[in-house]
Amino acid sequence: MSKYDEGDKVNPTYFKSLVQSLRYLTATLPDILFAVGLVSRYMEKPKMPHLKATKRILRYVKGIIEYELFYSSTKKSKLVGYRDSDWAGNVDDRKSTAGLVFCLRDTAFTWPLKKQPIVTLSTCEVEYVAIVAGECHAIRLRNLLKEVQEPQQEATEIYVDNTSAI
Repeated sequence: MSKYDEGDKVNPTYFKSLVQSLRYLTATLPDILFAVGLVSRYMEKPKMPHLKATKRILRYVKGIIEYELFYSSTKKSKLVGYRDSDWAGNVDDRKSTAGLVFCLRDTAFTWPLKKQPIVTLSTCEVEYVAIVAGECHAIRLRNLLKEVQEPQQEATEIYVDNTSAI
């Protein structure tokens, strides 16, 4: 999608209320985070393709309403991260978006997603930028876990799917 997409203009108030409702749902549905972040970029001047994408997310949510996250109470509490990025995925400014999921006790509990502040020149570079941000987030989480009596003894692993970055 692009801010230059063709189509009829949509009522911005209606569009904003839909997107804000979806943003609220991202607290418990990490799988819609990227799509909601994408449609959030067009709240200023929404057009019909943006509304159609938003309604498609709503249909997806309706289909998965019965699923839930399960948090176990096992003693094993290893912090593990998974990182992925797209390269120049925003067609308007060519910036990349990076997502991260941290799991504790085999359950996702934090999933930040952010458009990177710089334009990168390669897939390897975008992964390096994402990994550095992921490491900073891991340090903050380790300090938080230490405060709540869940100190991490082992190193925190962050998995990346880019061969050049690995």
